[in-house]
Amino acid sequence: MEIDLHDYIASIPDYPEKGVIFRDISPLMADGDAYKYATDKIVDYAKDRNVDMIVGPEARGFIVGCPVAYKLGVGFAPARKKGKLPRETVSASYDLEYGTAVLQLQRDAIKPGQRVLVTDDLLATGGTIDATIRMVEELGGIVVGTAFIIELKDLHGREKIKDYDILTLIEY
Repeated sequence: MEIDLHDYIASIPDYPEKGVIFRDISPLMADGDAYKYATDKIVDYAKDRNVDMIVGPEARGFIVGCPVAYKLGVGFAPARKKGKLPRETVSASYDLEYGTAVLQLQRDAIKPGQRVLVTDDLLATGGTIDATIRMVEELGGIVVGTAFIIELKDLHGREKIKDYDILTLIEY
């Protein structure tokens, strides 16, 4: 059964600032059928790529990636904001609208040669995913794909990660 995931995304105008339309996946997560449908689509994509590990950036990347990892029977590694991981890490910075941010992965999160799928709820400018990909590759992982529930086409995030295979379930 096909589900139109657009029906499960709340659009909040002028949040977090005027002129921005925030795309909220909370209604999708609150509906078991829609959440399962989105998860299953990403699982099928991951199976086709023989994924060994899922990596997702804080925090919605956890919401997308963890059920995929569980269903595949593979591990999940969180890319966290700087200072949130207790052991030795690798770091990557990325640009925000006003300044930069830093993500970190624990140094032992990815083994050399592991086939990694990077997941998040939304592909916007691509900065967060690009930073996550750079850390995975620094650790010797092979990024075999990226998967998102939503892509905001007008922000051109696909250009930043154009050398990687990209799955998006819906577009705005």
